[in-house]
Amino acid sequence: MSVLVVGLSHNSAPVSLLERVAGTDDDSVAKLVGAASGAAHVTEATVISTCNRLEIYADVDRFHGSVEELSTLLVERAGESTEAMLPHLYVHYDDGAVSHLFQVAAGLDSMAVGEGQILGQTREALRLGQELGTVGPALNSLFQQALRVGKRSRAETDIDRAAPSLIASALRRASSTLGDVAGRRVAVLGAGSMAGLATATLARHGAADIVVLNRTVERAERLAREYGARTAPVARLADEVGEVDLLVTCTGATGVQVGAAMLEETMGGRPLTIIDLALPHDVDPAAAEVEGITLINLAALASEVDDTEAGTEVRAVRDIVTEEVAAFLTARRQASVTPTVVALRSMATGVVDAEMSRLESRLPELDQAARAEVLHTVRRVADKLLHEPTVRVRELANETGAVSYAAALAELFALDPEAVSAVTRPEGLSS
Repeated sequence: MSVLVVGLSHNSAPVSLLERVAGTDDDSVAKLVGAASGAAHVTEATVISTCNRLEIYADVDRFHGSVEELSTLLVERAGESTEAMLPHLYVHYDDGAVSHLFQVAAGLDSMAVGEGQILGQTREALRLGQELGTVGPALNSLFQQALRVGKRSRAETDIDRAAPSLIASALRRASSTLGDVAGRRVAVLGAGSMAGLATATLARHGAADIVVLNRTVERAERLAREYGARTAPVARLADEVGEVDLLVTCTGATGVQVGAAMLEETMGGRPLTIIDLALPHDVDPAAAEVEGITLINLAALASEVDDTEAGTEVRAVRDIVTEEVAAFLTARRQASVTPTVVALRSMATGVVDAEMSRLESRLPELDQAARAEVLHTVRRVADKLLHEPTVRVRELANETGAVSYAAALAELFALDPEAVSAVTRPEGLSS
């Protein structure tokens, strides 16, 4: 069996699509988990659902069939055609699925890098799958380790400072044209985690007026209430931009949200500093050529942030994730050969017992001491014959193709497949 991830997030889909498929409605997510676990090639399943991502995690027995089944569930949830939806979906399989989940739990895949909320959402996905009975040994082990990776990343590094550091760097760079943020009028386009950090930072620095614009008015209002800001519909973007000194954009949408032509018409040469924290960018790069516009984007900030303590923390977390993925995959490959090794030794014990019974029937006069010596000798012979192949198959488990070596061992010794599978079957269950 192998782990498969099929999903979409702020990295692959526009906000309008994410709003239709993502979210945290318990009944809706539970139904999706149930539908995923009921797919023909799926044995375990759960879902990570946030405002910025929706990912189905499944233990599957076939790649192609299961990808099609799980993708269809997301297409139906979006109410889109398959052709329109597929470009926004991504797939991670087996080793890649492990790496992806560990990066998600560590905060490396978040819109605001290092944010801690995703760890709780990962824990909720595990809890939901356990509650519904759709998470078994494979996903339980994977998610438990992902949670440990997320906790370790935050315990050993200051990854949670990465996003605030990015915003602070942007404001420092903006000060060359804008001056102090205190007393300035600011517009924030977006209402996600990065927008929340930006709004909090601007409020802390004493911005006189902050307006939050977002497609979903409810999210904009929640953010605005928290920091004493006001809201406006996205349709009023041009009007609001025409009144502010600083525009911060971080929508996570695909496609340009702020065009150069709109800025040229709206500003008429009046100075405006724009900080574009979105990936992909929200602001047309051509805006930098518009009179009075100073554009600061992630590309301009990248080298500066990489050289800061925050950049160091991100690299440290990447190292932790790489180390943890390697350790998890090694342990999983070694565990994959354990049933074969146990079944092989069980078979050898059976052979020894059968031969001792045969010896006793042929030599009933054999005294107890002689019988014990013969039994000890036969067992030593069996152990020595099995020692090298079982040691080697465990060593080879660390290499690609470990399952093939275990299968070869089972074939060479004619092991009963049922005997091998019984080693990992939960007590009390039968096939």
